[in-house]
Formats: sequence, C-alpha cells, structure tokens
Amino acid sequence: MFVQLTSCSKYQRLLKSNDNAKKLEMAVNYYEKQDYYRALQLFDEVIIVYRGKEQAEKIQYYYAYCYYGQGDYITASYHFKNFAKIYPNSKYAEECFYMSAYCKYLDSPSFTLDQSSTQEAIKELQLFINFYPRSARVAEANKLIDDLRLKLTNKALEIAKLYYKTESYNAAQIAFTNILKDFPETSQREEIMYYIVKSEFEYAKNSIDSKKQERFRNVIESYNNLITNFPQSKYKNDAETYYKKALSNLENK
Repeated sequence: MFVQLTSCSKYQRLLKSNDNAKKLEMAVNYYEKQDYYRALQLFDEVIIVYRGKEQAEKIQYYYAYCYYGQGDYITASYHFKNFAKIYPNSKYAEECFYMSAYCKYLDSPSFTLDQSSTQEAIKELQLFINFYPRSARVAEANKLIDDLRLKLTNKALEIAKLYYKTESYNAAQIAFTNILKDFPETSQREEIMYYIVKSEFEYAKNSIDSKKQERFRNVIESYNNLITNFPQSKYKNDAETYYKKALSNLENK
C-alpha cells in the first residue's frame, strides 16, 4: 500500500511539474507497461509542447494507441486517421490508416442494432485497400469487410422476416429479393429464395382478383429458381406445396 501511495504521489507531482522531458519519458514508460490511462494523461501534457518537433510523430502514434488500449475505438480511430494525414510518409502511416479502419470495425455493433457504423467501417476498410492495394494487410481487411457484410445481411434478413411475420407480404418479398441483389455472396441464399416463394404466395393469395394470376405466376417462377439453384433443397417439399397451390389457382381461372 505504501509503495502504491508513493508511486501515485510521484505521478501527481510529475503531472504538476514543468519537466516536459520527464513527462514524455514517463509517458512512454507507462505506455510500454500498458498503463494507458496514466500514459495518456502525460501525453496530453506534452503533445502541444512538442508539436512540430522531432518527438511529435512518435507522441501522436502512442497517443492513438493509448485510446485503442483503453477500448475507446472511436477516439482511437480519429487519432490514427489524423496521424496518417499529418505524417503520410511515416513508416507508421500505413499501419495507422489500417488501425483507423480496424477501430471502426471493432465499434460495429451486433446485427440486431443500427448498422450505420458498420457501413462506415466497410467504407473505411475499402479506402485502406484502395490506398494500399499491395499491403500485407489487404487480405485481413477483406476478411473484416466480409464479416461486416454478414452483419448487414443478417440485419436485412431480420427485417425481411419481420415483414413476413407481420403479414406484410409484399414488403417481405421485396426485402428478400433485395438481399439477394445486395449480398449475392450470402450463404443464406437457399433460405431467402424459399422465403420469396412463401411471401409471394401469401401476397398473391391475398391480392384482388385482377392481380392474382400475375402474382401466382411469380410464385411458380420463384419456385423454379429455388429448385434450379438448389435441386436437393431442404425446403423443397414445403416450397412444392406453395408451387402446387399456385398452379391450382391458375388452372381454376
């Protein structure tokens, strides 16, 4: 306990002192010990003092990583990006450009929440890839984009299923169709195509008579698309029920 109090006392005295060289030395020392809170306070004290000087570049670099180390990814992203802008020729520029985008990735929430920050993370990662196409980090950046796009797919699928559950069948079939357009790489294509068949059937069934024939034909077309793409689909039997009902409705007209 005495050692801790003495250490705190020395730290507080250092913060209040005018010894900027010592503050910088100890800031780096705390940083290397992963004591990012204390390091950041000391870097805050000297960052303006050393602006335009030789030490400024490394201070800005440590400064961004202090926020990253504390889990403040939005602030870290800002400072990493700022570093890359101020020091474009630095040996750390590429790393900081990537870390700025990576922090946005880390800030992306669960797919059940608003995905605007996910969209922003994808944009930033793509900017990194465009700016450093030969970087060794490009493969990882692409993997992160794939992860984020999966979140967006899951979010869109959640919304589409909600439309179906609440019997908004036209909105559901449009939403499911848009998922296939927006995320052609999705591994959930089979399920989505099945939901399109179901949604279109319910939409056709509940349509006015003058629209039913056209909409039942859409059901048949969507069923054929499903079976063509997935001949052994696990949804085949259920989808075939909708297909036969659609055919029956057309034959009875």
